[in-house]
Amino acid sequence: MKFTAEQIAGILEGTVVGDPNVEVFKLSKIEEGTQGSLTFLSNLKYTPYIYKTEASITIVNADFEPEKPIFTTLIKVEDAYEGFSKLLEYYNQIKLNKSGIEQPSFISDSAKVGNDIYIGAFSYIGDNVILGDNVKIFPNAYIGDNVTIGDNSIVFSGGKIYSDCIIGKGCVINSGVIIGADGFGFAPNKVGGYSKIPQIGNVILEDYVDIGAGTTIDRATMGSTILRYGVKLDNQIQIAHNVEIGKNTVIAAQTGVAGSTKIGEHCQIGGQVGIAGHLLIGNNVKIQAQSGIGRNVKDNEVLQGSPALGYGDYNKSYVYFKNLPKIVKNINEIEKRVDGHN
Repeated sequence: MKFTAEQIAGILEGTVVGDPNVEVFKLSKIEEGTQGSLTFLSNLKYTPYIYKTEASITIVNADFEPEKPIFTTLIKVEDAYEGFSKLLEYYNQIKLNKSGIEQPSFISDSAKVGNDIYIGAFSYIGDNVILGDNVKIFPNAYIGDNVTIGDNSIVFSGGKIYSDCIIGKGCVINSGVIIGADGFGFAPNKVGGYSKIPQIGNVILEDYVDIGAGTTIDRATMGSTILRYGVKLDNQIQIAHNVEIGKNTVIAAQTGVAGSTKIGEHCQIGGQVGIAGHLLIGNNVKIQAQSGIGRNVKDNEVLQGSPALGYGDYNKSYVYFKNLPKIVKNINEIEKRVDGHN
């Protein structure tokens, strides 16, 4: 797909300086620009690259004035970074602008399908499923019985949504995500093994929730596992049964949250964090990467370490830990001097 400088300037409400008819069909960093690519300049430290970039079009701030000859066509906008981001969003919308029902695919006769939807080949849509308007189900996806998916949500290739789960509006379910698999519920039995506890609840994603590739969200034993409005999960995260995550909380990759823990609103949780079950994590909590949380956490706490300490306490403690060999050596020398006087 090709765009001219004039077309791009129209989208961004910018001004073309150079050839308005030059075309681009790909994006690049300014230092890696090649003919046919579009790039941008917003960070002043990258200014030297604009004089040697081979990118066909470069988006710049409105006040940029070259001090040497340039070979790229400029599009001047109020904020180059914001303009480039807007263009990325526009491009992504076009790229994902698929519609229709591909074959082979299966759609149950009892399913209700909205307007302007896309269902990719080899997808399965179960009984009593409800798909809202402009929903996109990419190839090889599985949508189980009684699932509801709200308007403008996307399930990418290989996404699996088990029965009875509810997906809100504007959600993004990336490839390999599994929503609604059984929670990890087993009870010891009389013969020394474990008996499975039926998991009869579901998963609810409220509006504008994003789920990264390979992430798993277990259905509740009873009731619902709930991700509130605007939650963003990275790739390869495990959310266990009956967990609740408050609105606009973000969680980075490889984090695990054990069953029945409640996480508050506007929290930021780093990668490879482990959170034990049945805990209460407050609002606006920040947890540094690779921390282990085994206690309730109050609002606004900042934690690091395993088991986690307050962020300031952790840093102070680490100074001592790092110097521990020296401290032990000093103590041994003091003990020798004391013994010598005795």
